[in-house]
Amino acid sequence: MTNTIQELMEPDSAVYKTLLESTKAIPWKIDWSTMQFAYIGPQIEELLGWTPESWKSAEDWAMRIHAEDREAVVNFCIAQSKAGADHEADYRALTRDGEHIWIRDVVHVVRNDDGSPNSLIGFMFDITERKKTEARLIELQKELEALSYRDGLTNVANRRMFDSALEVEWANAVSSRAPLSLIMLDIDYFKQYNDKYGHIRGDECLKQVARILSETATRSRDFFARYGGEEFVLILPECDEKAALQVAQRCRNLILEAAIPHTGSQVAEIITISQGVATIVPSPMDQRIEFLELADRRLYRAKQLGRNCIAVDE
Repeated sequence: MTNTIQELMEPDSAVYKTLLESTKAIPWKIDWSTMQFAYIGPQIEELLGWTPESWKSAEDWAMRIHAEDREAVVNFCIAQSKAGADHEADYRALTRDGEHIWIRDVVHVVRNDDGSPNSLIGFMFDITERKKTEARLIELQKELEALSYRDGLTNVANRRMFDSALEVEWANAVSSRAPLSLIMLDIDYFKQYNDKYGHIRGDECLKQVARILSETATRSRDFFARYGGEEFVLILPECDEKAALQVAQRCRNLILEAAIPHTGSQVAEIITISQGVATIVPSPMDQRIEFLELADRRLYRAKQLGRNCIAVDE
């Protein structure tokens, strides 16, 4: 294999000339002792804008690597070449007009009898489109990941995201000894709403309620999510019981102001909500699940009290 590659790099090789005319890969050769280019294919000018004559030394190659990639790529290639190891490197190459193109350099180290490097020969490949595809795939993956944390119907955060957010805020509250409040909310008599108006109208109602309630998460770390079904939840970091009760009252008032018709309700002729509020300054001995259960019990208490109200105790 070594002899074949070396033969291809000989200027008078007919095989080499055919290769030059039939491939988009750009062949090149650098003499190790002088670090001078012995050859670089004419395709380099079409790809990057730099004439073959301008590629005089390895320094020219290095300076035409994007500044953010240069040090890592140059150090890697030098180390691999000194070790006599064939290698590949992906990097952004600067074009003559100041743009950049992704290059994959495939390098073969030609060694002397004693194993020391004699020359480097290789091929440059334009992998810009491949990198664009990879970047798009990464972007799509991020979008899919983001979607996995969104409720498909209401477009607010879902239960999975809520669990993650509560874990983070619980840890913050334990370390800072700051209060943490939780509001669990439930649409009153929502089954009857679906029975009377149908599930399509029911879905629209859920969307409207979610939009209204999400407006109550006004601070940067306040977090609102759909907990499941017709239940929603608010995480209020660094918020004491008094402040949490004010937020709950605002939630109730906003829903009442929306006046969404619900003639099947046993509370009012419009949509109403029940809420359970819990506040804690957690210690390392406290359990997050118990705090969540406390808020849930208080929500149940609000329903026992007749719904359309807020419970702060059991």
